[in-house]
Amino acid sequence: MSVTTARGPADRKAGRTGRRPRYGQYALELVMIAVAVVFLFPVYALITLAMKDPRQIAESPLSLPSPPTFGNFGDAWSSASLGPALLNSTVITVVSLLLLIVVGSTGAYYLARCAQGLGYGLYILFLLGIVLPFQLGMIPLYKLVDDLGWLGTYQGMVLFYTGVQLPFTVFLYTGFIRALPQDYAQAALIDGCNHRQAFTRIVFPLLRPITGTVIILNAVFIWNDFFTPLLYLGGSDKETVPAGIFAFVGQYVSDYGLVFAGLVLAALPILIVFVVLQRYVIKGFAGGLKG
Repeated sequence: MSVTTARGPADRKAGRTGRRPRYGQYALELVMIAVAVVFLFPVYALITLAMKDPRQIAESPLSLPSPPTFGNFGDAWSSASLGPALLNSTVITVVSLLLLIVVGSTGAYYLARCAQGLGYGLYILFLLGIVLPFQLGMIPLYKLVDDLGWLGTYQGMVLFYTGVQLPFTVFLYTGFIRALPQDYAQAALIDGCNHRQAFTRIVFPLLRPITGTVIILNAVFIWNDFFTPLLYLGGSDKETVPAGIFAFVGQYVSDYGLVFAGLVLAALPILIVFVVLQRYVIKGFAGGLKG
């Protein structure tokens, strides 16, 4: 003998609402898969073309290489002088990042903790530096670097990148510092530390997440910038990777396997940095948003 129970309107409504999230989840997963395919396709094309010879590229540019040609990487390294270009990009990026971290973190600490009305005005001034495009000042900046005798030098590029990226760096650090509890720094001040000692010994070690965010975002911008090195370093022996790849494309335009192999070699260092520090990006932005 079976017992049946009647389902009322509320039960039927609950059943319908219970199925809707599952359909929505499937649709969202399909959309995310499609987005992932769109973003991964350029990476697939880059790596595939880098491992093909000219004949394979002409016959089927997007098919898998058969067989793969790894000699393109060695030829690209030697023919395009990527070694010196990578060294130049590394020096400019590392020195610029060190200055941005030191100047940006200390300036943000002053704006967030040590200043009152003046600090707010300076903070707004830094925000204006984010809104205004740096291209508006390219001519006076170029004239300034030329007057200093720093065209074609590391100093000119480091000065440019530090000045251009400093407002954004201060913005990130200020939001994160405002979200930090003030108890530790105040305790250090009560114990006899000055603001510099409280910052270097107490506050700065707590800035690790946002420092990782600053490193990634600024490193990607500096490493991938093409226009500024072409303008300030063109024709010198201090050309960075993007400028070197540009000249490489012009010289070896008939062999795209070497071109794409050079692009892969140029992207590897910054990709490694991103993979190592990418977990700090969300932490840094989340900490700043809380403030």
